[in-house]
Amino acid sequence: MNTEIKDAIRNQNLIEFNYDGGSRTVEPHCYGITTAGNEGLRAYQVDGYSSSGRMGWKMFDLGKASSINVLAETFESPRPGYKKGDRGMDHIYQEV
Repeated sequence: MNTEIKDAIRNQNLIEFNYDGGSRTVEPHCYGITTAGNEGLRAYQVDGYSSSGRMGWKMFDLGKASSINVLAETFESPRPGYKKGDRGMDHIYQEV
């Protein structure tokens, strides 16, 4: 469990990390263990690389992420479309 990610969600800080070929900037909303058994982050991507070419809601497998940095920049929470108790998670460590 990553306490920096939990703190970022609690304090509404953006997170930047490398994932699937590029750097991404996201608004983290829910962090826990996914139904697939991976450490996961439900977040709204606001900037950076996207293999699909679009921003928006995504589930990130943190086992594939590197260079995770919590930014000083904050976001309004929660972003429209977020549902507490994310059904994509078996266990939630922290959520907005």
